Amino acid sequence: MRARQVQAGRTFVVVFEHGDDFFPTLEAFCDAERVSSAYLPMFIAGFESVDLVGTCRRLGDPAAPVWDAVQLSNVEAVGGGTLARDPESGTLMPHLHVACGLKEHSAVGHTSHLLGAKVQFLVEMVVVEVTDPVLLRRRSPDLYDVPLLGFRS
Repeated sequence: MRARQVQAGRTFVVVFEHGDDFFPTLEAFCDAERVSSAYLPMFIAGFESVDLVGTCRRLGDPAAPVWDAVQLSNVEAVGGGTLARDPESGTLMPHLHVACGLKEHSAVGHTSHLLGAKVQFLVEMVVVEVTDPVLLRRRSPDLYDVPLLGFRS
């Protein structure tokens, strides 16, 4: 286990617009406000379409991460996660999970890692900047190259 006490910086409420592409819009916000590490305690969203980690095929290695995507449409979602950058490239690497309900199917639910989404009506998100330590995300070659959260003072 790794743990660090963090110093919170600025807190934002970010509202996405109907039709926004989720991750490019999130990245544009982070670039405009110079946010490089943060946590998202919660967000609520309507998504026209969403891609979540998932598969219907047999897994060759059940311990390995799933990199496939399941596509859903017309969903309501709640989620949260962290924002960190790759220390070598500076690329923003969000790690967000959502619970989604399919509106026209009795709100039947799906929960997983968010890979992409197109906003339908709204996304209302709270972003809490972390100023110390800086959150980083490095790929772990020993764990299937999964990008893991780390800290830099």
